[in-house]
Amino acid sequence: MGYQLELRHFTYFLAVAEELHFRKAAERLYISQPGLSRQIRQMEEIIGASLFIRNKRNVALTTAGAYLKKELEFVMNHIDFTLKQTKLLDAGGEGEIRVGFLGSAMQSVIPTLLIKVDKEYPSIQFSLEELSNNLQVEAIQKDQLDLGFVRLARVPDGMEMKSVFTDTFSIALPIDHHLNQENFKSIEQVAKENFILFSSDYSSLYYDKIMSICEDKGFTPRVTHKSVHAQTIFKLVESGLGVAIVPTSLQHGFNLGVKFLEVPNIPQRAILSAIWKKDNRNPALEHILRFI
Repeated sequence: MGYQLELRHFTYFLAVAEELHFRKAAERLYISQPGLSRQIRQMEEIIGASLFIRNKRNVALTTAGAYLKKELEFVMNHIDFTLKQTKLLDAGGEGEIRVGFLGSAMQSVIPTLLIKVDKEYPSIQFSLEELSNNLQVEAIQKDQLDLGFVRLARVPDGMEMKSVFTDTFSIALPIDHHLNQENFKSIEQVAKENFILFSSDYSSLYYDKIMSICEDKGFTPRVTHKSVHAQTIFKLVESGLGVAIVPTSLQHGFNLGVKFLEVPNIPQRAILSAIWKKDNRNPALEHILRFI
């Protein structure tokens, strides 16, 4: 046949796989739809596998196509990052570290880490993104992140996890709430209040731990609102829509009408852990792990 796979084939395939629509993919690639269809057929012929199921109304990935999409996303991401690292190294730097984190990590761990690293490795660059536990794990598995800060009981095979910070819990209340440092003795005192919690999708371990704090004191909290953002939760508390239980360190950095009281006499703790992939190939990560 004489044809060979080229990088453009992979780019064309991923566009169609993401759009599942040849016209939209062609517009995105700035090529004609017939030309794109021809390139995809050529790719299927070279590989010897059908990648798409086509009919007049729909385009869908075959099992082989879904597998190829997943693997190519990994490969293309790695190529992009490798080229970026190469440029940074050529300029005399030591590369970039991509870090995912939960909001409370920015209050308790990450600033200290960045200061320590900057003193010894000032040319290492950091890319920081706030993400949920599950999204961090997924991104690390796909080599889209090098390091994550999560609240998880365990991680998948092939990943490492190390506890880096243990926090207490505090209750967030409207600033004019009758409870204060002097009269707050137990979480039971807010048993009849509405609760605003981080969504279980954001961190199932954290959500379950909050529920256990209440259930250990003899009640199940009435959860009326959930969010994945601390700012949203605190704004709802400020508005008088309920109370929230959060890691104590999360109280810093917000200028809202909310007060925080540490929850006494409970065994539960909010444990923040660092996670990374065992076979991560980013040489800069080795430097960072010395400080973890």
